[in-house]
Amino acid sequence: MKLGIVGLPNVGKSTLFNSLTSAGAESANYPFCTIDPNVGVVAVPDERLGLLAKMYSSKKITPAVIEFVDIAGLVKGASRGEGLGNQFLANIREVDAIIHVVRCFEDSNVVHVDGSVDPARDIETINLELIFADLEVLERRIAKTGRSAMNDKTAKKELETLNRLKAHLEGGAPAKTMERSDDDEEDFISSLTLLTDKPVIYAANVAESDLADDGASCEYVAKVREIAASEGSGVFVISAQIEEEIAELDEDERKEFLADLGLSESGLDKLIAASYDLLGLMSFLTAGEQETRAWTIKKGTKAPQAAGKIHSDFERGFIKAEVVNYKDLLDCGAYSAARDKGLIRMEGKEYVVRDGDVILFRFNV
Repeated sequence: MKLGIVGLPNVGKSTLFNSLTSAGAESANYPFCTIDPNVGVVAVPDERLGLLAKMYSSKKITPAVIEFVDIAGLVKGASRGEGLGNQFLANIREVDAIIHVVRCFEDSNVVHVDGSVDPARDIETINLELIFADLEVLERRIAKTGRSAMNDKTAKKELETLNRLKAHLEGGAPAKTMERSDDDEEDFISSLTLLTDKPVIYAANVAESDLADDGASCEYVAKVREIAASEGSGVFVISAQIEEEIAELDEDERKEFLADLGLSESGLDKLIAASYDLLGLMSFLTAGEQETRAWTIKKGTKAPQAAGKIHSDFERGFIKAEVVNYKDLLDCGAYSAARDKGLIRMEGKEYVVRDGDVILFRFNV
């Protein structure tokens, strides 16, 4: 999973990236300090892995990971090359979802590129630039498709979709809010890789004083939540500065620090949960003496396709899956004990994998 962190300059993007990845991206109180996209890979916290690894005496633990891309601040006119422009819009095309950082705090020491804090205006600025970039893509595609639509039914249908999309975007709405007529249209629109068709999670970057109640008393956060609800996007509240401090602590100190702030989880934990929920993801597990590992898949994935995440041969030669719930396995203390109790199921090609399944795939190629 690759997530792109975007926003206006000086809203806390690179600070958030640093805290999430400890990758040390330059963070400074001026626009465009991030010239090239910074990339950091973060392990997804999963206590199930440690418990299973202990039971199996595994030599290696491999968690699921999320790749974060810190993309330089966009400004008005970015789609026309203003600021550092199109190169950053191209970076956004490569991600699975967008983390849109929105400034929701007042601080006279941190310059705002537009002179004041206004989440609605800031969100509109970024969204319009993404819309303008998508319109350029659509106009080129319309010109190309129009030439073949006269004699090709498929091209004619695609042209109708493209024109409908163009009108939708020109109305100021993102592509993801346009209703699809059928699965074929959904697949076609997805193939366009439009920026405004990507899932979005708004990161409301607040002052420390607004963290304890999850931004409930902050009018800026309320505005972000209202906008997110209107477009079906996610929201989580974070203080990038606090997260950066948390990242420097060890596990015990981190828990104590969070408790002092009245928090039960870090911003990274909230972001991962929001990302998995928004993208419809979950993890199944494999465990053994050599390795205990988490594999990220889409909810609704069937056993052969889950096996294919491990190796294409597993999917191609799939025979069956031996499945046990990780809690049942841990309660039994050993795989053999779970088998003796009848808790290990033999599942076929139509089995839909569940979160927390521990699976041993049988295959033949």
